[in-house]
Amino acid sequence: MFPIRDHNPSERTPFVTYAIIAVNIAVFLWQMTLDQRAENFFIANYGVIPARILSGDGFETLVTSMFLHGGFMHIAGNMLFLWVFGDNLEDELGHGPFALFYAVSGLGAAAAQILAGPASTVPMVGASGAIAGVMGAYLLFFPKARVDVLFIIVIIFKVFPLPAWIVLGAWFGLQIFNGAATPLDGGGVAYFAHVGGFVVGFFWVLPKWIREGGPDFWRRTHGHPPHPEARYRFQESSVPRVKRRR
Repeated sequence: MFPIRDHNPSERTPFVTYAIIAVNIAVFLWQMTLDQRAENFFIANYGVIPARILSGDGFETLVTSMFLHGGFMHIAGNMLFLWVFGDNLEDELGHGPFALFYAVSGLGAAAAQILAGPASTVPMVGASGAIAGVMGAYLLFFPKARVDVLFIIVIIFKVFPLPAWIVLGAWFGLQIFNGAATPLDGGGVAYFAHVGGFVVGFFWVLPKWIREGGPDFWRRTHGHPPHPEARYRFQESSVPRVKRRR
């Protein structure tokens, strides 16, 4: 299942979100010019290695790792999630505060993975921890915003509109479950970074949500965005229908 868009249009241009996406894509395109040996060396030097951080070295990788990715599907999935949810949070927080929020969420995600596997020597790369923070904050502000989710079951493709609290709550639950079931000393997905980023993002914007009324904010907006939602129409197929004869 993949969220492909929400029905929550932003009211101002999300310059920071666009810039983050552009930098991530530019770095990935540069990675593609490297041979396998050079890319492995690059990731080993600029990805977060928990054991290295706890030895007092490589603190710059806490930032550089947020702009590296391990493959096309890795960056495509991350940028899709940021595209769907980032503009609304930037709209809510403002450009500068959103940039700070994104960085703090990414640092919190890295810290969570380091604490979960302090002896790991596997480099951690990707923007997903910071983007998980965006998702946690989105859940707090817009729990009932509609999100179009693409379900793929073998050869069946179907889009369902679901409330954000279902989409993001299910995603967060899967990260906890998969994190508990995945060895920390191997490669693969850094699930605890997702969990940490989500929690940090949620609590970072909690004071703002409280200032805006807390539960009263939800009662005023009913959990929906404070503006009319976008409506989409899927274009009908040009393939003619053939009725089945009985």
